[in-house]
Amino acid sequence: MVEIYNTNKETVSVIIPTYNRMQLLGRSIKSVINQTYQDLEIIVVDDCSTDDTEKLIREFQKQDERITSIRHDRNKGGSAARNSGIMAARGKFIAFQDSDDEWLPEKLEKQMGVFQNADPQVGVVYTGFWRNHNNDKVYVPSSRVKQDAGFIHEILLRENFITTQSAVVKAECFKKAGMFNETLPRYQDWELWIRISKYYRFEFINEPLLNAFISSDSISVNQKAEITACKIILQNHYHEFKKAGRRVLADMLYSTGNLICQHEDVREGRKYLFEAFRVMPRVKYSIALFMSFLSRKTYSDITKVKKFFLPVQK
Repeated sequence: MVEIYNTNKETVSVIIPTYNRMQLLGRSIKSVINQTYQDLEIIVVDDCSTDDTEKLIREFQKQDERITSIRHDRNKGGSAARNSGIMAARGKFIAFQDSDDEWLPEKLEKQMGVFQNADPQVGVVYTGFWRNHNNDKVYVPSSRVKQDAGFIHEILLRENFITTQSAVVKAECFKKAGMFNETLPRYQDWELWIRISKYYRFEFINEPLLNAFISSDSISVNQKAEITACKIILQNHYHEFKKAGRRVLADMLYSTGNLICQHEDVREGRKYLFEAFRVMPRVKYSIALFMSFLSRKTYSDITKVKKFFLPVQK
């Protein structure tokens, strides 16, 4: 029996995008239904699944009238699905859950408690979470994140440590900063936080209130998608990276170039590495630039041994 608390009567719109995840979707929906905070609506956005996802959603709707659904007539991707949910949401607060992840029961209760007492400038309350991949379990954010709350725009430009499923967002943030960028094949959440953090403060609950599972078909393990996303984010927010300091811009250029050299074309990657070195000459960049004149395989093998590249988190 779930114990219900009523610290706040604001409705939270919980958006769950899904595509062919029928076997996992039930766990995700149940983890939302079983929240101790019950003032919510659940919007499941079926991104044109070809399995029995529709049937499963209907079964849940029979049990809980708070569940509504939207079905795309073609597969549009996770960002488009979340945007469809945002546009249909009625709550002043919006939360996101993925179809293969699991919230702990008190997640929303604790986040809405923070909002209840927060400064009006707070637009996002996020929590820590467990990232589960195969047999590995890692707590995020790591201890190396220097600032996890307040105006964290510059810190977010350095790395991404907030996953979509861990956040509750004021609906007004999307009117001010825009919704998810549907051109991005990855890091859609990171790019969104970069925009929102220009206008709003973030608050953090340092507690793992979410289990995030990385599966073999997850977009977060797609290296081509990662490279494309880094290019788009760098292009769209170049001046933001530059304004944050030479080191921040150079690191982003280096990380992008390093990825390209490892997985695609060393000649293209070399351009980013050269620009990183030009912005801020460092030994690390010069070594990578020198290695870019070798074959892609040789470059990749050396970087694996030397661990030059620190990947941006999901």
